[in-house]
Amino acid sequence: MVANPEVPEGIDLGRPSIARAYDAVLGGKDNYDVDQEVADRLRETMPQIGELAWYNRAILGRGVRYLTGEAGIRQFLDLGAGLPTMENTHQVAQRVDPQARVVYVDIDPIVLAHGRALLATNGLTDVETADLRDSAAVLGAPRVRKLIDFTEPVAVMLVGMLHHLHDDEDPKGIVDAYMSAVPSGSYLFLTHFCDSGPEARELEKTFLTFLGTGRFRTHDEVAALFAGLEMVDPGLVYLPQWRPDRIVRDKLTIAERLMIGAIARKP
Repeated sequence: MVANPEVPEGIDLGRPSIARAYDAVLGGKDNYDVDQEVADRLRETMPQIGELAWYNRAILGRGVRYLTGEAGIRQFLDLGAGLPTMENTHQVAQRVDPQARVVYVDIDPIVLAHGRALLATNGLTDVETADLRDSAAVLGAPRVRKLIDFTEPVAVMLVGMLHHLHDDEDPKGIVDAYMSAVPSGSYLFLTHFCDSGPEARELEKTFLTFLGTGRFRTHDEVAALFAGLEMVDPGLVYLPQWRPDRIVRDKLTIAERLMIGAIARKP
């Protein structure tokens, strides 16, 4: 983890952050003691939590390849993007089309610091510090407006993010706000914790206790977030089952059944 003298402005060392806690789960170095404590608690509850985080990273790559290579999308709004790891959205998209444009949005100042450093020489990708719950602020942000043309199709990405919103924060309303701002032919790419059994509910308790967020919703509850959109095959499924690069065994592990995801098109 990073040393306290290097703490960027705006970081509260007394509170864990979603982005940094995930970084700790993945074995990264851009986190602090408070984030590592959350990661340790999650591992105690679910030793395979690191696998779950990597499944989410893997579907991000497959999803962006589909959106760029098959759906023809050239603009990506990645909401709640988190810290850069490997195979980030812009890297996958620009490998298919070097002119693909990507804006990452996250509320954590450390994401801004690392993202700007990573993207210093990439004029088609930027990072905006904003709260995704404030869709008007995000959609009107200068860095978003500079790179995203809202008269052309956009991929709105909420990969591993909406489960960190409570029901009273209206996750469906947030989805609708973004999808109403993009034209026909745009896509929603969303992954979400899934209430698939008692193990999921125990993990939810740990998330809520130590991070304050982390809702494991049912398949039907997550499916409702896609209302009005046209699902891309294979629909809303466990992450390893979404257009896998290799054969997936019939019986999934507990960790493989903790998240579901889908891509859907705006008609």
